[in-house]
Amino acid sequence: MTASPAPSQDKKAKIDEIKLDPNKELQELNNQLALSRRIGFFLGAGVSASLGIPDITVLSKSVGEGLSEASQKNYGAINTSLKTHIKERQPTVEDALNHLRLIRLLTQELATKEFEGITGQKAKDLDKEICEKICEIITKKEEKIDLKPIQKFLAWFNWLNRDFSKEIFTTNYDMILEKSFEYLQIPYFDGFVGGNEAFFYPEGIDDKQNDGQVPRSWIRLWKLHGSFGWFWKKQSATNGFKVVRLGMKSKPSDDNTGELVIYPSREKYEASRKQPFITYFDRLANYLQDGEGLFIISGYSFMDQHINQILFNSLKQNNRLHINAFLFNDDPIKILCEFANSHVNFNAYSPSYGIIGGKCGKWDDEKKEGRSLLELGNYLKLVDFLVESSGKKTKIDEEIEKMK
Repeated sequence: MTASPAPSQDKKAKIDEIKLDPNKELQELNNQLALSRRIGFFLGAGVSASLGIPDITVLSKSVGEGLSEASQKNYGAINTSLKTHIKERQPTVEDALNHLRLIRLLTQELATKEFEGITGQKAKDLDKEICEKICEIITKKEEKIDLKPIQKFLAWFNWLNRDFSKEIFTTNYDMILEKSFEYLQIPYFDGFVGGNEAFFYPEGIDDKQNDGQVPRSWIRLWKLHGSFGWFWKKQSATNGFKVVRLGMKSKPSDDNTGELVIYPSREKYEASRKQPFITYFDRLANYLQDGEGLFIISGYSFMDQHINQILFNSLKQNNRLHINAFLFNDDPIKILCEFANSHVNFNAYSPSYGIIGGKCGKWDDEKKEGRSLLELGNYLKLVDFLVESSGKKTKIDEEIEKMK
């Protein structure tokens, strides 16, 4: 899906003219959860933000303020350059990382070559410093937040008695999911195997090849933008890089570049089809296009065009796929409504508007007894709804409490 302009005033008026019944749609959602043979999840940045992890705006500001004096100067220069290209919003730290990696590619990371006044060596050093600062800021927040909502969600998901692999895709690089899995002692697989420097094992991700290799009861976790604890390790034989997973408190070995793998570097991951990111994106497309399924999106604002293209292409190619997106605010609806007519198997729910069966409309003010539907864009509310609708709330609460 390519970027789309905001709808015209005429389009907005037509949306407002259609009234949607939230009570009816809430009941339909309950039916889908009860009857769907296969359920998967996509968790965006809004999930972590709902728990107290800084969103991209706050994180970008905090990173800029936390860099060394010399790095702040280069970071400011990059943001100034980005503002000439990005007109619709303020540049983020992820935009800066993309730009730095382009400079690294153009300059071959050499101190003797520069682009826009920044040498290749300075770009490499700043990239590394920014990633370490992101990790430092988010890790400190992680230590203070309450993980119970994530734990409740994973306990509910784990308890689903379905004959399918349970899969979670996420763009978040924090460790709240892994910590919650381990707290509940729920086994999961993220594509890495090994105990010293866990290595990426792509054969374990392809369902056509991994029959019997990874137990179906294990939840699959695919981190599309990398993770804290992942590092680039140089391969002496090929002079290329591979990704290894270490513990959060581990340090890379002497032959490691020491660079964290978060918001992955284009020039490195494009060098090999066996890197996690390409394999994970392939897995997302294959999962969505493989038969009947319900796919639930939370905390995602539909700003990543690569992910959008996979989602909407899969909706076209697989008419047995149904995607439900829960939106924290109304802004994404303005874009998504442009595509509603051609994707009748896509529903979206925001506080004021909905997309149901190819039609965009406004929630009927006279039928808001089902107010909970309009609040499900808040991940915390969504978790409560999933747990309560399962009829296992007491058992799940007891499961979490006994692990203390």
